[in-house]
Amino acid sequence: MVIRVSPLRTLLLLGALAALCTSAAFPQGKSKRHRVSSERAIEVTWEVLVAHGYEVVRIEREGDVRVVYYRRGNRGRGKGQGPIERMVIREVDNHVVFEATPEGILVDIEVKLQLPIQARLRLP
Repeated sequence: MVIRVSPLRTLLLLGALAALCTSAAFPQGKSKRHRVSSERAIEVTWEVLVAHGYEVVRIEREGDVRVVYYRRGNRGRGKGQGPIERMVIREVDNHVVFEATPEGILVDIEVKLQLPIQARLRLP
């Protein structure tokens, strides 16, 4: 007996499986480590925040820790600017660690830093 499955159903099942694997591979609230210079990480973070419509308020340097303060711009609507938020970029054992960074921004930072796929995946 041969069971035939439509190609559309197969694509839907594969898409659902990919979504499950991706959500399990990226747990929330974790930090990521990357092998790049902290100065390059700051440059790329600035570029990505501006591209996403954020305004970088200031960057504080405390030893190996850089704190980036940013806020959402008014997007041309005249409703003021958003609250100031912060992300932490620190160096640990020649790795750059991003903390408290929104997922969408973190993904774009990783792409701009041209990290290999293995460095971007969080495997258990």
